[in-house]
Amino acid sequence: MSSPTQLRCVMAQLNLVVGDVDGNTSRIVAAAHAARDRSKADVVLLPELAVSGYPPEDLLFHSGMRLQVGSSLERLQREVRGITLIAGYPEYDGSRIFNSAIVIRDGVVLANHRKACLPNYRVFDEKRYFTPGTEPTVVAIKGVKAGVLVCEDVWDPEPARQARAAGAEVLLIINASPYEVDKQTQREREVGRARVAETGIPLVFVNLIGGQDELVFDGNSFVMDAGGEVTLRAPAFTEGLYVVDLAVDASGVVTPVPGDIVPLQGQEESVYGALVQGTRDYVDKHGFPGVVLGLSGGVDSALTLSIAVDALGADRVHSVAMPSRYTSQMSQEDAAAQATLLGVKHSVISIEGMFEATLAALQQEFAGLPPDTAEENIQSRCRGVLLMGISNKTGRMLLTTGNKSEMSVGYATLYGDMAGGFAPIKDCSKLLVYRLSAWRNARSPVIPQRVIERAPSAELRHDQKDTDSLPPYEVLDPILEAFIEEDLSVDQIAARGFDRQTVGRILALVKRNEYKRRQAPPGVRVSGRAFGRDWRYPITSGYKSR
Repeated sequence: MSSPTQLRCVMAQLNLVVGDVDGNTSRIVAAAHAARDRSKADVVLLPELAVSGYPPEDLLFHSGMRLQVGSSLERLQREVRGITLIAGYPEYDGSRIFNSAIVIRDGVVLANHRKACLPNYRVFDEKRYFTPGTEPTVVAIKGVKAGVLVCEDVWDPEPARQARAAGAEVLLIINASPYEVDKQTQREREVGRARVAETGIPLVFVNLIGGQDELVFDGNSFVMDAGGEVTLRAPAFTEGLYVVDLAVDASGVVTPVPGDIVPLQGQEESVYGALVQGTRDYVDKHGFPGVVLGLSGGVDSALTLSIAVDALGADRVHSVAMPSRYTSQMSQEDAAAQATLLGVKHSVISIEGMFEATLAALQQEFAGLPPDTAEENIQSRCRGVLLMGISNKTGRMLLTTGNKSEMSVGYATLYGDMAGGFAPIKDCSKLLVYRLSAWRNARSPVIPQRVIERAPSAELRHDQKDTDSLPPYEVLDPILEAFIEEDLSVDQIAARGFDRQTVGRILALVKRNEYKRRQAPPGVRVSGRAFGRDWRYPITSGYKSR
């Protein structure tokens, strides 16, 4: 039997919503119809767990989810015709749940692949929910034998080898692979090339996009030929249907036809895109009309405002300056200038009256005690009260503006600047904040230059500088990265040339402030390890790092 000369696939790089089974199913059906009618495709690939959204977490245990997924599969069999559909879904089999990919054509289930490799590290805990599959899945589509894999299956060599041994001529891989810095390079150079080298066949890799709580999925779907060369790459953070033509010779050898290869983004561009995507989806998927944030005149709030406007549009963003006796004229001018530059609603509300009233109320309690961080934190909490009041009255969600360096060492105020619903730059170190600000300004000026150039200060007392309490960020950030992302000890970090006493003090601050971080809002994960679902240090601990 002769093989076809071409198999046309469409990678449906979609932004789906966790738990919205009906809505996701409608998106899947629409994508299949568009791939069939506009692109004349033979097969359409949807991301991992497209039906339920990823990750559905404990929603999987609800009987209602099980019923809705069953109805979704019936609808897909009924409504998707004239094209082969490969879509991810949670498969319920008695008491077991599988992370599966179903293959449907004209109402008939041609195959069903159960994900074999269940990730259980960092942000993943799939073994809590799923049972691993044990068998390879190879399905004939228009005469081409396609091995179907689900995400982590391609990060391990065995599932691809099994599919090849079962006769696969191409690997079709559906994914929900979350973003982190340099992740796409790892997917292509370390994983994709390894699998095609081992199997000798090409692969098609479709990935989810969109924000889901702390996670962001970047898309970057791609095709790789049997020689390990990328022949097509879809853009990051962009929904779309991307056509992949696979040429097939008479002996069944599959060769991807070269297509558009969108260049890989640089680090600052990709991180900024992830922050925008994560912020937009968190606000929109929760149905908030917009956001409000405190604009201090410092670089952190300036970057957060830029992200918010790029994510939502200026009309949905409200900035508020809340000066006190310690706020410099420069800060007030720069906050107003940026708000004007970006075209957002901007309010100025002094906290001086609230601050004085609070100090008066606490006068007896504070009698005989010198001023310290208590008075500083009162100012931050006054601002939190105002911002939450505006949030409650308008329905706009409050964005917090703290960065990862501050969150690491507790340089933040509970029920003050930590109050809010979402923290866009929570996983960005201070040095990264500066890099992102410079990158965004290079595209178009959105942050006054002296905001970036001035020495950072919380402005909670006279002549305050961050370096009064912390080492310079050029010292602090590498120490934090070594501890948080590499799990290095005091001695190991000091061996890199840092003062051992400084390292010990910083690591002690990180551990001491875990209780604060547990009460912080979620934020976009962009690093190899963020505070949140992949950081599970105990609050109460006698452990001493050496």
